[in-house]
Amino acid sequence: MLRSVVFDIGETLTSDTRYWADWAGWLGVPAHTMSALVGAVLAKGRDNADAIRIIKPGIDIAAEWHARQAANRGDRLDESDLYPDVRPALARLQAAGLWVGIAGNQNAQVTHLLRALALPADEIATSGEWGIAKPSPSFFDKVKEWAPGDPNEIVYVGDHPANDISPARAAGLRTAHLRRGPIGLTTTALEADWTVSSLTELARILSGA
Repeated sequence: MLRSVVFDIGETLTSDTRYWADWAGWLGVPAHTMSALVGAVLAKGRDNADAIRIIKPGIDIAAEWHARQAANRGDRLDESDLYPDVRPALARLQAAGLWVGIAGNQNAQVTHLLRALALPADEIATSGEWGIAKPSPSFFDKVKEWAPGDPNEIVYVGDHPANDISPARAAGLRTAHLRRGPIGLTTTALEADWTVSSLTELARILSGA
């Protein structure tokens, strides 16, 4: 029996298109250049933030992010950033009696932005708020404390095999690999309990599990 479903954020619930376009504008490069660099570093298995480091070698990304905040050009999030299947899928899971959580690698400001969207979710948290980030085992230990149920009654949903599926599986959680975004579409997660192409498909499966 399943009791809880916990979702990653970037490229699971929200598109990263605007996030990278905003970084491109801040760094003074075309958006398509930034997108190409992100794709290139991901294809090599590197951190996507390396795209920023290529454009500006030696950059302190955390300091630069704070500079963007000070200039009122920090992270933004609104309904247009959500994938269209998010609200109906989360609502269907809740209607089936499952506890729905959202927890991913984002700064603490994103927690407030997501809450402002009034998504059909029981709780929302971010790595910035918790002070621990994926793929650290501590992140998934926190998920186990946070979400109702034993580990094998909790499903973690994400697009990234190395950051989401493998460490969640190692923590004893059930896992669903979402084939979405540049990582999800170009990688496989053979150890995942389910592999789906949309949250609509996942909600249909889990609401009857």
